[in-house]
Amino acid sequence: MTEKSAAKILARPRWVKITGAAIAALAVVFIVIGIYWSRQPDVFWVNHTIDEQRIVVGYSTVDTLIRVTETMLDKPGGYLSNDVMPPGVYLDNVPNWEVGVLQQVRDLARVIRNDYSRSQSQSKEDPDVRDGEQAFFIDNTSWIFPKAESEYRDAAEGFRRYRDRLVDDADTEAQFYARADNLREWLAQVEKRLGSLTRRLGDSVATTRINEDLAGDPSAAASNPQPDQVTVQTSWFDVDDVFFEARGTAWALVHFFRAAEFDFAQVLDDKNANASVRQIIRELEASLQPLGSPMILNGSGYGFFANHSLVMANYLARANAAVINLRELLDQG
Repeated sequence: MTEKSAAKILARPRWVKITGAAIAALAVVFIVIGIYWSRQPDVFWVNHTIDEQRIVVGYSTVDTLIRVTETMLDKPGGYLSNDVMPPGVYLDNVPNWEVGVLQQVRDLARVIRNDYSRSQSQSKEDPDVRDGEQAFFIDNTSWIFPKAESEYRDAAEGFRRYRDRLVDDADTEAQFYARADNLREWLAQVEKRLGSLTRRLGDSVATTRINEDLAGDPSAAASNPQPDQVTVQTSWFDVDDVFFEARGTAWALVHFFRAAEFDFAQVLDDKNANASVRQIIRELEASLQPLGSPMILNGSGYGFFANHSLVMANYLARANAAVINLRELLDQG
């Protein structure tokens, strides 16, 4: 630096120096807050009984749905997917984690509305479950009129009313039917979500795949021409987004499968399927191990650097295989 340039810096107005220092300090504060807000919640233990004594079928599943939703909304930084101000607007890992959690919450809420809370297809649906399930489907990025987190809290409140009515012996309208066919409906949704995520995670290194969309059915047809190969490679900028969406999915499913262990205990015992559920939970828990890297690496399959997406895909694929096995067990008489 020359004496002339140094003199120019020293000659700058005081307000310029103060403004620069304030901006630098604010940037440091935003970075620290962003790191704190990017911490993902720990797995909590699922409630099985009421007041450590009473056991009500369905209580564990509905209570867990409420707690998962509240944890998503009340974690450090709150709900970030619809933030429009810094530092939340600059963070993308946690919002993608929230997408994974929210998708599982929506799937379970819909199954509760359509299957768990109804004895048959023409049964009257529960009004609290109906209102709660509908509120979960507001746009997750809506930040005003309506505000996404406000709608999700209303949804949780609807399911809380349903849960409280389940445990009320005087209320005969609220029901939860823990049947094998109902559990299969939820597992079918889980299977599709895990299968899709596994494919998207694997696309971190894949470039193309053989088009097998119509395979296995000689009379199948599609609305548009089908190419022989499909380009599938995930953009380098989207690899971490898919990874954290998968982490959010796994985090939510760990809780929901633990709840299913309690509410569907008799069904699982009758089918000798407890081992399958425990295996699913084990694989999902393994996928939530702490990251040892400050960023998501996308090395090639046999390259020098790790590929975190492929590791996550491995755990989710094994969990999905166990889900498929569980569905087959439940299909057996």
